[in-house]
Amino acid sequence: MRVVLGPMEGVLDYLMRDLLTEINDYDLCVTEFVRVVEQLLPKHVFYRLCPELHHGSKTRSGVPVNVQLLGQHPQWMAENAHRAAEMGAHGIDLNFGCPAKLVNKSKGGAALLAFPEEIYRIVKACREAVPADIPVSAKIRLGLENPDDCFSIVDAVEQAGADELTIHARTKTGGYKASEIKWEYIEKIRHRSDIPIIANGEIWSFHDAQRCRQTTGVNDLMICRGALNTPNLGNMIKYNHPPMPWKEVLGLLIKYSDCEVRGDKGKYFPNRIKQWFCFLKQAYPEASDLFRQIRTLTEVGPIVDVIARVQEQTD
Repeated sequence: MRVVLGPMEGVLDYLMRDLLTEINDYDLCVTEFVRVVEQLLPKHVFYRLCPELHHGSKTRSGVPVNVQLLGQHPQWMAENAHRAAEMGAHGIDLNFGCPAKLVNKSKGGAALLAFPEEIYRIVKACREAVPADIPVSAKIRLGLENPDDCFSIVDAVEQAGADELTIHARTKTGGYKASEIKWEYIEKIRHRSDIPIIANGEIWSFHDAQRCRQTTGVNDLMICRGALNTPNLGNMIKYNHPPMPWKEVLGLLIKYSDCEVRGDKGKYFPNRIKQWFCFLKQAYPEASDLFRQIRTLTEVGPIVDVIARVQEQTD
């Protein structure tokens, strides 16, 4: 059984990976996507999104990190996959699941779900460009609108030689609606395909993880949004740990603040931590009141001071 910390554009960056892998026994991380258009990207682009490449493609806690690419041109995807591999990437992941309009309008991400033959060409080109000992995986949704399209998409990925497949069990039009999750399709895919599968979508608790495994027959899970709602979700899933107490979450927020300010994203800190609060509010009622206290603050110091004061007052 593996639990993978998945990618979330602009949210689950290297600082968050570092923080969450320190308190959870994650087996693997996947970066935010590297956007590939029609060029071989300079190395600094890869280092910016995956500074772990400087350290054996692992977080400080030793968790391996795969580099994710998003693009629509087989040649350029392959060349950039080769570059990431040369730079020491633990693995290459190919994004065919992002539903963002900005990405989809240029035929990237989930837009490619309508063209399994293109997915086949991209995966095959990347697999051939990367040494055999470096895994090439893909992440998909079930289709654009019709989940039955998933079978031809999965077949394209498998026939192209991918080593593993993550399936977000919703269509593109299903977005992130809980009512649209269709874990049962992963179970159908599993019976028709031999490719190793990681299940993804609507996993917020140990109970959800157990239900997903029972429904899909798949042991390996990827979590994304849930990892931000409850910071120790990885260990909750693996070991049935209780949710992290609110006081410990406050300490984690202070630690995150220090990492952000010392890093190269200090100027974005107020927006980043408020963004995290939007997730925390789903699991911790106390987060709503604290968010109201920092909502109008725009400087690092006052925000950290409020969080520290609340921590001192919390039993």
